[in-house]
Amino acid sequence: MTVRVLLADDEHLIRGALAALLALEDDLVVVAEAASGPEALAMARAHRPDVAVLDLEMPGADGVSVATSLRGELPDCRTMIVTSHGRPGHLKRALEAGVRGFVPKTVSAQRLAEIIRAVHEGNRYVDQELAADAIAAGDSPLTVREAEVLELAADGAPVSEIAQRAALSQGTVRNYLSSAVNKIGAENRHAAVRLARRRGWV
Repeated sequence: MTVRVLLADDEHLIRGALAALLALEDDLVVVAEAASGPEALAMARAHRPDVAVLDLEMPGADGVSVATSLRGELPDCRTMIVTSHGRPGHLKRALEAGVRGFVPKTVSAQRLAEIIRAVHEGNRYVDQELAADAIAAGDSPLTVREAEVLELAADGAPVSEIAQRAALSQGTVRNYLSSAVNKIGAENRHAAVRLARRRGWV
């Protein structure tokens, strides 16, 4: 059986290398590539892959947001996240979105191919170290959207930029940030980011 794969990563070199390595596998076919969240959704709708391999951080919409959309629109498409930013909060958001695989970018190409096959068969694969960190972090008081917006605020971006990156209105972004700050009990959003990261919530 041939597994049709969508690769989404905004780093062209990484995406191209992955595509080339997966092409060496007899049963895996990369049917589409994407460099952003919206492009990943468009490619998935056009090509209907069996497995979507999504980078966590992409322009327009992150991998978890894309996975959430695909779960509703293309329920037969399995999703997995490949990331170099694997914090516990990311893993929890991904699992809530129905993601079947959560893998660090340090994984070998051969192992990635094995995980793609496992995910296609309906199995779940989560990196053991990330899973242990997530369990240790405990339950987050933040909603998925609050965590996402708080993380986008981590580099000091203005509300207008966060709104654009999250595809939300500026008022909605302010509301999410205010709610997150209150739930964490921080003085401001910068302190909230620090505390949330320390506790593994984002």
